Amino acid sequence: MSADDLDAALAAYRGAVPGASLLVVDRGIPRVRRAYGCADLEGGERATPATNYRLASLTKQFTAAAVALLVEDKRLGFDDRVRDWLPSLPAALAPVTLRQLLTHTAGLIDYEDLIAPDATVALRDADVLALLEREDRTYFAPGTAYRYSNGGYALLALTVERAAGARFAAFLRDRLFEPLGMHGTVAFEAGVSAVPRRAYGYSAAGASWVRTDQNLTSSVLGDGGIYSSIDDLAQWDAALYDERLLRAGSLRELFTPATPTDDPAVRYAMGWRVTGETLWHSGESIGFRNVIVRYPRRRLTVILLTNRNDPEPYRTALAIAARHLG
Repeated sequence: MSADDLDAALAAYRGAVPGASLLVVDRGIPRVRRAYGCADLEGGERATPATNYRLASLTKQFTAAAVALLVEDKRLGFDDRVRDWLPSLPAALAPVTLRQLLTHTAGLIDYEDLIAPDATVALRDADVLALLEREDRTYFAPGTAYRYSNGGYALLALTVERAAGARFAAFLRDRLFEPLGMHGTVAFEAGVSAVPRRAYGYSAAGASWVRTDQNLTSSVLGDGGIYSSIDDLAQWDAALYDERLLRAGSLRELFTPATPTDDPAVRYAMGWRVTGETLWHSGESIGFRNVIVRYPRRRLTVILLTNRNDPEPYRTALAIAARHLG
């Protein structure tokens, strides 16, 4: 895809508007590394390849990798019962395993539906646990169906903390981000950490944009709280081809489809969706929409991070990938 074609495909992100950062890696070589628009409209900061966006549900692949690292350490097992680690959970969750949380087959009640209508304080992962402690029910018998669950990944983050004896954000920093050279990536905790080169999220309001950077669930780490850049995610993508972080058997666990989903074209593995030859995941939260699409056999990856509520970037990423595969 030519530079002009790319600029046309991403025209909506150009100028004094919320922006985007795009990476295309082909056989280990960054073929495209570009940024468009603004990371901070009020401050006039332009987006760059080093801009850190809230990844939203792209975070789930890192939470899954954290669990896999602890399985390799023999501190966890994929088939451990979650109540072995979080015993305050109700009896209805007694059969639920870490594997079922990772693959969205546990049947957990959506914690977002349990938040009090008058709540004003942002939730953390421990608050998700507190909400689920009061729900002695599931949508279906664990292991019998699929329902996407942000709460399951919050419980996984808490399980990592219990098994590792370290804060989830610190574990990610010490065992994933720093070893891979992802020095700008952070599981952001207000008042504890900072996000360098931070993009702020926006939503369209008529012909203008309004900052919509955080909401009540933005501080939950396990399901969506990581900030990262395309430059750092290039290091992450490279690590998924070899054993610099996880052994081959662990990577197979993460990437092997485990369940059908509510889309007949998509199966779910652990923190990854699987469609045809692609491993991918989207990430949507207030003010951010992101996607990573990997073609492992062809060693092609497209990552598109944006700090706006619209448009969704998945189709754009597929179109860019198609031009490089063609």
